[in-house]
Amino acid sequence: MLWSRRHIGRQTLRCWVGLAAVAAATFAITGCTSGFQPMHASFGPGPALSDKMKSVRVTAIPGRVGQRIRNELLFQTTGDGHTTAASKYRLDVAISERVTSSIVDRQGDSLNRTYALDATFRLVDLETNQVALTGSSFGRANFQRTSSVYANVRAQRDAQNRAAGTVATDLKTRLEAYLATRA
Repeated sequence: MLWSRRHIGRQTLRCWVGLAAVAAATFAITGCTSGFQPMHASFGPGPALSDKMKSVRVTAIPGRVGQRIRNELLFQTTGDGHTTAASKYRLDVAISERVTSSIVDRQGDSLNRTYALDATFRLVDLETNQVALTGSSFGRANFQRTSSVYANVRAQRDAQNRAAGTVATDLKTRLEAYLATRA
């Protein structure tokens, strides 16, 4: 009987300590985030982030993969690529691509390859003609080689599309983070 009372007492104490820790963490987080504002929320006057994103003109990016990145960006920022908003910013993107072998069999044939896509970008403010934001992004995608030429071409193209989607999503997020702080 004595052991069970101590056991119940320890469980109750642990419960209270756990609740106190949760309450303290909640209080600390609430106090620290008084200036926090979600990017996609619109509070008060001023354009919404979606409208700011529509004011970014994405210039042409050479090559099939570059066009894929541009199309993804246009779709993610405007929905259909058409916008009536006047352009306030211009996004210039340069890409480089390479394919590396990661697994080689006994005969020296590559079985697995990695498609690497690196992109550098700069956001130019068209009113001041100054560079507002610069950075780089990357996308990596693996694909397997087989004895079929068609399957190899298709696998590499799928890897290119996956890497381009990764880069486009990263660029969109960086643009949103920058534009969310601008009026």
